[in-house]
Amino acid sequence: MEKMIGICGITCTDCPAYIATQKNDNEERKKVAELWSTDELQLKPENINCHGCFSDKNEVISFAHDCEVRKCGLEKNLKSCAHCDEYSCEKLHKIIGKVPEAKATLEEMRKSI
Repeated sequence: MEKMIGICGITCTDCPAYIATQKNDNEERKKVAELWSTDELQLKPENINCHGCFSDKNEVISFAHDCEVRKCGLEKNLKSCAHCDEYSCEKLHKIIGKVPEAKATLEEMRKSI
């Protein structure tokens, strides 16, 4: 499988939700839902369907529909935040604080721009 990077720098193809979707594996969806659920956000296995930020089907993990970074990147027609004139903004900081490897990916991408 070819490596796919989301707008925020998360490697989609390494993401358990993306992998479960591509395999159409309901047991994996269940595990991801349990792992990612919080008191504020209770996920169900049917919420774990994602083809990545750029999916033509617009089938992304349930909370990605409200993702400010995704919305911004799609509105600006960006390949990733690394390509943005406003890099690194407050919206992005919220995500990379939770997924620090995304920042490393974006920094690496910026070197080749």
